[in-house]
Amino acid sequence: MPGGSFDVSRMAQRIETLEHLAGEPTFWDSPQKAQQQMQELTQLKGQLTQLSQWTQGVEDLDVLLEMAAETSDADIDAEIDSIVRRMRQELDAFELTRLLSGPYDDCAAILSVSAGAGGTDAADWALMLFRMYSRWAEQNGYKAELTDMSENEEAGIKGATMIVSGPHAYGRLIAEKGTHRLVRISPFNSAGKRQTSFAGVDVVPDLKQDIDISIDPKDLRIDTFRSGGAGGQNVNKVETAIRITHLPTNTVVSCQNERSQLQNRETAMRILKSRLYDRMMAEHAAKLEDIKGPQTDAAWGNQIRSYVFHPYSMVKDHRTGEETSQVQAVMDGDINDFIGAYLRARAQGRLRVGGAVDD
Repeated sequence: MPGGSFDVSRMAQRIETLEHLAGEPTFWDSPQKAQQQMQELTQLKGQLTQLSQWTQGVEDLDVLLEMAAETSDADIDAEIDSIVRRMRQELDAFELTRLLSGPYDDCAAILSVSAGAGGTDAADWALMLFRMYSRWAEQNGYKAELTDMSENEEAGIKGATMIVSGPHAYGRLIAEKGTHRLVRISPFNSAGKRQTSFAGVDVVPDLKQDIDISIDPKDLRIDTFRSGGAGGQNVNKVETAIRITHLPTNTVVSCQNERSQLQNRETAMRILKSRLYDRMMAEHAAKLEDIKGPQTDAAWGNQIRSYVFHPYSMVKDHRTGEETSQVQAVMDGDINDFIGAYLRARAQGRLRVGGAVDD
């Protein structure tokens, strides 16, 4: 498979250079740079391995096609179909990986879901979305760490935050940022009326310590409280949970998942720095607009995606036109088609703006 986007000779030379650097005694003196180089090394090796597998697959297909031309054998036909299907899936996955080349795409993602317009239905919808992303992370080999959850009095949640870690977590989940609209028969309406409700999803990269941003302690209000369990039941007898408010921007971050107040404070500060950095970059650098994106209320007309449970079953992304009738599969975490469609449309400049909906 010569040519294309692969320069095998150059890739092999770069791998040799990186392996030589990794063997130097001073390699880890600069941890951030060393980590980036090790990540590059892993990616290059993976690409060469993938190229080798595709080359072998093409050779296998050539042999099988020659055999199929000489004889009618259902087993040969089935093997040809299997190889073609596997290679197509691998090429699709590789294409998406090539689209994830932004400066923050390989970061972990700090994903928050908050109830919007719609009362109790919106709070229930926010919980359903949070479960959807948890299931997606589990199915795709990502680690999802709950950092904060605020429960609604009657049902659902007011909001929740998780850190999703794994290859290109932020690069993939940025596709989910925006307002999500639900149409269904409300289980909280005694008259059984159709209800429209909204929830907002925010996604920022977890920049950890790689953030050139200073925060004046005088600008912070730090509150402590007891971590809460289901139904508001206290699961700690001491105030280990932390809420940090950045007063100049009114940015509020809470963390109550760790065992100690110190751990919760460290995690909350990490999330706060990522959000403030994200805000700063969005305000001052147009080239990073895709990180922050336009901020809109979680209400009618601002939705990026609609989930219709009644009077028919459909999930439709209004930015790409991607849709499916398999609503339950989507709610169980099957959202990769929507993520892929978003990444392709973004790369081709085809993302639609606005909230046109079909009921």
